[in-house]
Amino acid sequence: MAITKAEKQELITKYGRKTGDTGSPEVQIAILTYEINNLNDHLKINKKDHHSYVGLLKKIGHRRNLLAYLRNKDINRYRDLIKSLGLRR
Repeated sequence: MAITKAEKQELITKYGRKTGDTGSPEVQIAILTYEINNLNDHLKINKKDHHSYVGLLKKIGHRRNLLAYLRNKDINRYRDLIKSLGLRR
């Protein structure tokens, strides 16, 4: 259920703006999206796991705030990111 180092490194290299970039909004949003998708799959199987549901809502809120920041900062980067991640916006 947790993200492995290899998966995280792959997301960092794909969405990072330069090598070793872990703090940019694009990387953070990509990692959160990956974790949200994994939690969604987990909750489909384990319907009574309400603790994971609370964590899922926190991650969704964090991603929403980062997306709003990126949208206000640079609209072109925002549009490219949501298109590549497949988010409906």
